[in-house]
Amino acid sequence: MLYPHVSDRAKLVVGLLSADAALFSKLKKILERMFGNSDFESDISEFPYTDYYREEMGENLKRRFLSFDKLFRINGLHKIKLKTNGLEKRFSKNGKRAINIDPGYLNLSKLVLFSTKDYSHRIYLNNGILAEVTLYYKNNTFNPWPWTYPDYKSDTYIGIFNSIRSRYKNQIDRGSAL
Repeated sequence: MLYPHVSDRAKLVVGLLSADAALFSKLKKILERMFGNSDFESDISEFPYTDYYREEMGENLKRRFLSFDKLFRINGLHKIKLKTNGLEKRFSKNGKRAINIDPGYLNLSKLVLFSTKDYSHRIYLNNGILAEVTLYYKNNTFNPWPWTYPDYKSDTYIGIFNSIRSRYKNQIDRGSAL
């Protein structure tokens, strides 16, 4: 008989999306107070992939990714989405978000994003939060699924997640504590 086993350590990854790039620094400081020091900060990149956020957040959106030095237990990690939703609300203006915060985790085999929107490829976890495996690792790189958002399929984002995965692998090889 097999017993349930959960990989116990994962790397927290957060995507920030806003028309106001100055918010990235503010949110980084807040997120570091909540989750510990960041160990990776991507360059700010343009976000031309969809008009989905235009009405709410405006035009000329920018994206930045962060990862954090501390490794987290996967069990209960979805609760971070509740905290980031609170931050989105805190920075809202006139009922519209000024920033979108996409938390998830990365381990050696995949990138998982948390969401509040149900869809056929998402699994309900708890507290209104769902999870999707957005990228999987094979042939020495992350790869997209058919449902992966276009930006997460881009060479730029794949490179970012490969870099974060390398940091994560070094951490677990060194036996970094939780």
